[in-house]
Order: sequence, then structure tokens, then C-alpha cells
Amino acid sequence: MIKYFGSALVIGGVLTTLLSFDEQPQINSQVSALKRASLSDSRFREEKAAVNYRNFCGGCHGEKMDAFVDRQWKHGSKKEDLVKAIKHGYANEGMPSFDSAFTDVEIKELADYILKGIKNVDRYSASDKPTSNIFKTEAMTIRLDTVAKGMDIPWGIAFLPNQELLVTDRTGKFYRVSKDKSLHAISGVPVLLNKGQGGLMDVVLDPNFAKNKTIYLSYSKPKTEGAVVLATTAVLKAKLEGDQLIDQKDIFVAKPWSKTQHHYGSRLAFGKDGSLYISVGERGNEKENPQVIEGNDLGKIHRIKTDGTIPSDNPFVKTAGASSSIYTYGNRNPQGMTIHPQTGAIWENEHGPRGGDEINIVQPGKNYGWPVATYGINYNGKVISDVSEKDGITPPLHYWIPSIGPSGMAFVTGNRYKGWEGNLLTGSLRFQYLNRSVLKDNKVTKEEILFKNIGRLRDVRMAPDGFIYIAVESPGIIYKLVPVN
Repeated sequence: MIKYFGSALVIGGVLTTLLSFDEQPQINSQVSALKRASLSDSRFREEKAAVNYRNFCGGCHGEKMDAFVDRQWKHGSKKEDLVKAIKHGYANEGMPSFDSAFTDVEIKELADYILKGIKNVDRYSASDKPTSNIFKTEAMTIRLDTVAKGMDIPWGIAFLPNQELLVTDRTGKFYRVSKDKSLHAISGVPVLLNKGQGGLMDVVLDPNFAKNKTIYLSYSKPKTEGAVVLATTAVLKAKLEGDQLIDQKDIFVAKPWSKTQHHYGSRLAFGKDGSLYISVGERGNEKENPQVIEGNDLGKIHRIKTDGTIPSDNPFVKTAGASSSIYTYGNRNPQGMTIHPQTGAIWENEHGPRGGDEINIVQPGKNYGWPVATYGINYNGKVISDVSEKDGITPPLHYWIPSIGPSGMAFVTGNRYKGWEGNLLTGSLRFQYLNRSVLKDNKVTKEEILFKNIGRLRDVRMAPDGFIYIAVESPGIIYKLVPVN
């Protein structure tokens, strides 16, 4: 197994220092290290191809080969197409030829290495929609019961004490779902910008909802400057009286405002400390927002009290010029957040670019790296950063290549789902499935793809009744996962 740590290469337990990627003697020493590692012939060829990819291809196409293959193939993706491209290049498009750098055998080995990555993308894909609501999983059979339908883009789910649901629709509609599965529109929703990725997003109940009837909504708040419409991520606090919101008040409005229409983030979660945690995306401006804490709330996780004031132990309260609500920074577009049921730690997931979606444990004051360190590459194929890990950057506990488009996340609790206890569930927007992650010592040891091609899976929640609920987009449906004996 080859692993990279800064400028060090570990091959089969042998440490080799990378002085320069374009120095042939150094590459030869890496191959020699492979030989000393006593690998099988096939494994040796694969690891040598990995070395060649890293040294000759990674600088332009990204460190991780899987990110490189997550792309549209202009000149074809069959083995003969890749061999031709590697050997002869496409000079007018900036792709050099490598016929003098590699033997024909090495070119074929490199093509095989890339083809293996292509299969990693293909395993997520499905062309057909499910024809039944019964699904066999590794641990059990699951029936998806429809709890509500008739929405467009259900974004967030919350559970009322009387076993009814609250559901936000990104279009700006807000519903109460009664026990007979009917939708009841809730009035008093704030004025919002339903455009791009913006609209009405998450919803959570106050920890004392049974007494104070208070809820919190995140949304894209607009304002107009001249002829330009700007928007930002905001959090509204309101009381729910029947099917009406009253006493509305914004308790968080992210700065600066932006004219872009994406990367709002916008998950909400109450920690065991009673604080409200808010995820805010970097609004597509990675060069300025996520690494700046002075007066900049974008690309961050925030922590506030229920009235919008700031906890005195927030990490940047005493930092001159910093936004005092900031809890972490260097986040890209966090669209999932949940509380670990045993430790109380805040877990979040966030979108990478092409590759590099992440799961993180949120720790106060930490820098999560975007865009200084990332496992992804840009949508145009260009490298964003030549490092995936760096001193001073908190690495993700898990990352996905290719990007699955994570949204929503929940830990499995209770005893209804035998074999899933303690697992982490994440919705996939891109590949339209539910991801099950098996954890051990805060590491993902195994994953399972559930309900393939069910639809863009926006939210996943554990309900007080012990069942898992998921929200699927377009048409909007809320499902309950029911184990079948």
C-alpha cells in the first residue's frame, strides 16, 4: 500500500522521500522501494503505476487518481483511448506525450490504473428507478413507507411531540404533516430568495419546545442594492401557534452578503450544551471567505445562544475583529450536521468540489482547510491545492472520491435496526441513495449503498419513535424506513 505524507512516500512499509517529482533518479528509487517490499507481480505493477501517476500526472490532474477519473472523457475512456492519450498526448490542449518517459508496458499499466478508478465511479450509478418499496440490505430487509408527498424539494424535517412532522420545502413553503399524512401549510414564513440553491432550508425545534413552542428556520435572506439582488444565510426564531408562525425574529444573519446563489450551507443542530450550531457555506468564493475570520461568517460553523447572543467560551470571542459566533472555519458547503448520541460531539459533512466530500468532527477554533488543503479538484479539472493534508489543518475523518453530494446525516440509535446500531447515515444528492457508514474509533471501516437511485436524498433523521425518516426531492417525498421480518 502506498501512502503519502507531505514529501514522504510510504511503500509497503518502506519510507522514501520525494525530492522532486521530475527527477528520474528519485522515481527509480521509489520503484526500487517497491521491489524491496516483496509485493506480488500484479500488485507491484499496480503500485508502480500509482507512483508514475503521482509523479507525472498528479500535478495537473490532482493527487488522487479517483478524482482524476471523475470527469467527462473528451477523447474516450476505453483502454485504447487512454493509452493513446498518455503515449501521444494532445499538445493543443496542454496534454504532453509520455512516449519517451514510459515504456509501452508502463503506459498500459497506467491506463489500467485509471480504468480501476473509473469503476469506482460506476459503482454508484444506476439507470433504473426502483420498482418496489422493499429493499434488501446487508443486515435486513427494509420497507419504505410514504409518510408525506406533494412537496417539491423537502429540505429539512423536524418531529413534533404529537408524532406530527414539520417539513421545509426549499421553494419557500412550510408544512405540518398530520398523522393522516396530509400536508398543512404554515403561514408566516420569512421573505426569501428561492433561486439557485437558496430558499427555505433547515428547521429545528427549541430544546424546550413543549413549553415555549419555539422553532428555528434557516433560509436565504435577500436584499437589494441598486439593481443587484444579494442574499445570505439567515436563521429565524419564531413561535408556532397552530399553523402560523408568530413573533418572528432573525437571530443570525451571515456577513458579507453575496450576489452568488449557491453554497448556503444551512444545517442547524442543537448541541447537548444547549447552543445552536449553524453551518454556513462559502458562497462559491473560496479565495476570500473560508479562511478569513475577521468580519466574515462564510465558510464556517457558528455557535450561538437561543436568543442570538454569543457564548462566552466561543473560540474567537477575544480575537480582535473576528466574528465572535465562529466555531470553526475553512469549511466549504456543510449540508449535514448531527450530534453523536454518546459523546455529544458535533459531526458535519460538507461538499468538496470534484472529489473530496468530507465528514468532520467539529472542534472549536479548528481550521478544516478549504481551499488550502483538499482531496478534490476543481470542476474544470484544474488542481485547487497540491496538498490534501497540512500542519495546522484538521483533516477529515473520512472523505469521498468521487463526490457523492452529501446532505443530511444521522446516527442510528435504538434497537429497531439490527446490525446498524451506531452507524452513520448520509444522504447523497449526486448519486441518489442513502449511504451507510460503519464506524470504529471514529473511522469509517465500511460503507453500504442503500436504496440506489431512489432520488436526490436531501435529509435523514432519527425520529423520537425510533424510526429513520428520509426526504427525497422532485417530487418531494418523506419516507419512513421500516424493518421487515
